[in-house]
Amino acid sequence: MVRIGYTMMTEQAGPRQLVADVVRAEQVGFDFSVASDHSFPWLDEQGHAPYVWSVLGAAAQATDRIPLMTCVTCPTVRYHPAVVAQKAATVQLLSEGRFRLGLGSGENLNEHIVGGGWPAVDIRQAMLTEAVEIIRALFHGGYVNYRGRHFRVESGRLWDLPEQAPPIGIAVSGEQSCRLAGEHADLVIAVEPDRTLLDAFDRHGGAGKPRVGQLPVCYDPDRDTAVARAHAQFRWFGGGWKVNAELPGPAAFAAASRFVRPEDVAASIPCGDDVDAFVEAVRAYTDAGFTEVALVQVGGDAQRPFLDWAEKSLLPALREL
Repeated sequence: MVRIGYTMMTEQAGPRQLVADVVRAEQVGFDFSVASDHSFPWLDEQGHAPYVWSVLGAAAQATDRIPLMTCVTCPTVRYHPAVVAQKAATVQLLSEGRFRLGLGSGENLNEHIVGGGWPAVDIRQAMLTEAVEIIRALFHGGYVNYRGRHFRVESGRLWDLPEQAPPIGIAVSGEQSCRLAGEHADLVIAVEPDRTLLDAFDRHGGAGKPRVGQLPVCYDPDRDTAVARAHAQFRWFGGGWKVNAELPGPAAFAAASRFVRPEDVAASIPCGDDVDAFVEAVRAYTDAGFTEVALVQVGGDAQRPFLDWAEKSLLPALREL
């Protein structure tokens, strides 16, 4: 049976609401949760970007059962990988073993703020490989010294280690990232129901490991309202990650998506309250081989109605998959 997750989308809600919403998601029966790690929203209309690691610490204390995961953290530019290892170990302790560390090569949108420039994709993948090696070494315990092309660690150590290290997931979008994930990750993460990504992950060592998909949805009893909201806040989504990783800020995403029509968004994001449409969107992921699907409800103010509807209508239908 596919596991259904809830997304704490930090780009569209403040920290207190994010924690309250994941508490409600646990209550209504979601199997796991994920949280984005951003310093900027994609578009000004979304309007938020709290520090997700504080949110995760609060969520770990406010919930009892629901697993937590970053989806995803870039451990290479804005954060040093040794700092990410300390964050992840702490959240794993606070959540009593419910945390998974989702990693990715990042987007210019979030990483530009430290002023170090935005590396080419090959360099970003090499940096991510070194970062994963450092994080795993620190999770293992003891002192760590590391001399890489991109990172150094001098006598690093995590003084508060969880009994079980957080599993590491890596986000993929092509052959190069699938190779990295297959060789270094405990699970794979993707935002499109593309079986070829999972096949590549398997070829490089990922066979039998969990595979997590993420799917934007926009519930509203009035479909026109849902479509309008999805267009206002998620029209950037169709640009693809080769484009989305490069644009520097919300103004650039607004310009790049200015010709995207509401009907274009509605063609790729299920909108309204037709349970069957939402189920079919999830089915595309399960048919591709995903074992978990995290839903992203578009709109910060629309979380509670979505969660109530999910409890009564959507989750029971998805359990039939």
